[in-house]
Amino acid sequence: MKVCYEDNHIIIVYKPRNLLSQKDYTNDSSLVEEVKEYLRNKYNKPGNVYLGLLHRLDRVVGGIMLLAKTSKAAERLSKDIQDHKINKTYLAVVHDNNLKGSDTFIDYILKKDTNSIIDKNGKYSKLDYQVLERYQNYALVKISLETGRHHQIRLQFSSRNHPIYGDYRYGNKEKGGIALMCYSLEFIHPVTKEYMKFSYIDKEDISAIFNNFKFIQKEQ
Repeated sequence: MKVCYEDNHIIIVYKPRNLLSQKDYTNDSSLVEEVKEYLRNKYNKPGNVYLGLLHRLDRVVGGIMLLAKTSKAAERLSKDIQDHKINKTYLAVVHDNNLKGSDTFIDYILKKDTNSIIDKNGKYSKLDYQVLERYQNYALVKISLETGRHHQIRLQFSSRNHPIYGDYRYGNKEKGGIALMCYSLEFIHPVTKEYMKFSYIDKEDISAIFNNFKFIQKEQ
């Protein structure tokens, strides 16, 4: 876990791959626990500390996350998420297979056990993407989510024959870990009302396939 930004109201951290966003049935350690421990140690606070989890990343996906340090900040930011005022940008390496340079995917996604499927009875799901680079039979894409369904990015690309590199759950058998990350966040600060944008790539924690793209090399 790496702290990218912190003030009295919010904290932005990088969640590494293979760490839960919050506790689940496995009882494995989670980002929420790690951030709470960080806050307890930094401010010498015994017992529990408040931390509002505003959004989640799949366990196998790394990336930056925004958390609230006060209930007021959590309430305001949660409303901004509902109103689509917080922009999250993802980067992924997908199988090219003549992928269009940019497009919008609209589906209806239904969560089924630990997976998701496209189903007419599911929830409306929309994303936009743009191809940044191509390498051999792969494409580096920048993705903006309008909705945040369970496994949405992974399912929508896989269902169109463009599975994410290393996404074993949705049909790709390549090794090295899933090539998907939450790359940047844009939002209005819940208290100061300042426009804020953060982006971060942890070069020690990304699937090796990313390193073939100039965009990633420049960002590092």
